Amino acid sequence: MRITELLQDFHIQRSNEEQNVLDKCTELRPFDSFSERDRSILENLIRKALVSKVMQGNTVMVKVNEF
Repeated sequence: MRITELLQDFHIQRSNEEQNVLDKCTELRPFDSFSERDRSILENLIRKALVSKVMQGNTVMVKVNEF
């Protein structure tokens, strides 16, 4: 069995609240533009590898990873 066959059915569980924040991240966006609650949810999504932090100059930006 190949790894790609295993990963096709692999899904990372996320809450409704996490999904709502993911839906807000349709494009590269500054981390500071989110509310404090959304930032804590984004930190959880970063730990789950669903979102990445990217430095652009002195600004921390977030983007959704491809699934």
